Amino acid sequence: MHDLTGFQRDLLYVINGFDQPSGQSVKEELEDHYDGEINHGRLYPNLDTVVNKELVEQGELDRRTNYYAITEAGEDAIQERREWESQYIDL
Repeated sequence: MHDLTGFQRDLLYVINGFDQPSGQSVKEELEDHYDGEINHGRLYPNLDTVVNKELVEQGELDRRTNYYAITEAGEDAIQERREWESQYIDL
């Protein structure tokens, strides 16, 4: 996960938190978090990146709508990141 941007990490967290969200659902969740609009030119290339890195799988809900699901590699990457963060954050 060290080679991902913060935005790409946020994509993983959001996708992990939902059951096969659509790109639109991911976009809406991130817009709530970022307090602003996330345009398609930012969202979909970054989704493609995490798919290409095999951290997320992409499937088809219907002809117009894709879903995204975290892969085992994606879950492992999140877990490794959380372990690394926990060294520096005492909650």
